Formats: sequence, structure tokens, C-alpha cells
Amino acid sequence: MSNEPIPLSKALASCDGLWSPRIVTRVNDYDVRVARVEGEHVWHVHDDTDEFFLVLDGELHISLRESGGERTVRLPQGAVFTVPRGTEHKPYAPAGSAILMFEPAGTPTVGDRHEEIPDHVDATTGHPLDT
Repeated sequence: MSNEPIPLSKALASCDGLWSPRIVTRVNDYDVRVARVEGEHVWHVHDDTDEFFLVLDGELHISLRESGGERTVRLPQGAVFTVPRGTEHKPYAPAGSAILMFEPAGTPTVGDRHEEIPDHVDATTGHPLDT
């Protein structure tokens, strides 16, 4: 990790695919990741950790399956949202978005349980940022 300031624009410019996060830095045992996203991710669950989202650009939608049924939250630029651990969810960005995520290092982007992974989703724990 760099000991110099990292412009998020530079980090986002290094994203060479959609739904393929770059690890910008680490805070204790947590990765701070950025990604460019468009279209749908997959329904998935993180059994043991919450997942934090900050929308840097565009708008992100997150569908949630909860005990009361299914709902969708819409996150405009500048909005934050935390998906509670154990909640099945599916992020999607109809018109494209840039996001920042905060989760424990090594957390797979497709969670612990997920539906079939399409080719456009990078099933990873994040890629190091080339600084």
C-alpha cells in the first residue's frame, strides 16, 4: 500500500473492467476498494460481514431480500449504504457508476453464497492498485 495520497480518479482509471474492484488502501484488516460498475452483479450473501458502499459517481441500486420481502434502495452520487451481514443482495447500475466499498480483506466480491456468476462479473477479492 502507498504511504502517499491516492487520487480516487487515478484508482478508478486503473479499473480495466466492470465489477472488478481495485484495492486502494487498507485500514486495519479492511480493504478500501473502488470499482466501475454497470448492469447487474449477482444475488449473493456475505455470511459474516457487512458491506459498505459509497457512490462516487452515477447511481447504484441495491436489491435486498429481507424477511419482509424484496426491496431496492437507490443510491445517488454521494450516498452511502451498508448491507447487513447475512442479507441477500444484488447491486446494479443501469447507467453506470463508480463506487467505493469497505470490507474485510479477502472478502470475495460474490460473497459466501451466490447464484451463477456471469462472465462480466469478476469473482475476486480485489486487485492491487498499481501506484
